Amino acid sequence: MVDFVLAMVVLVPLVLGIIQVGLVLHVRNTLTNAASEGARHGAALDRDSTDAVARTRERISGAISARFAHDVRAEPTIVAGAAGLRVTVRAEVPALGLWGPGVRLEVAGHAIAEEPP
Repeated sequence: MVDFVLAMVVLVPLVLGIIQVGLVLHVRNTLTNAASEGARHGAALDRDSTDAVARTRERISGAISARFAHDVRAEPTIVAGAAGLRVTVRAEVPALGLWGPGVRLEVAGHAIAEEPP
């Protein structure tokens, strides 16, 4: 019984740490994908930055949770020497997805704006 307790004191925090890292990486990758998709959508010929923000929020809400879609911004930028659009998403992932101090994330997606023919 004592050996079990001593082993669990080490193993439980280790397993919870691995789960937290996996959760943060999943949220970061999902936010990056949503920001990139929103930038591509907003950079289309008949679209603007408000369309990019709406598409990004829609993708985040559909993939993980709407609580991660509060701080989404889109702004014009230069991408590889051409006019483009940058979508930035800022979010905080709480510890184990439930409570406690969180991990702050900031990700961005870029796209070159389409020009009329």
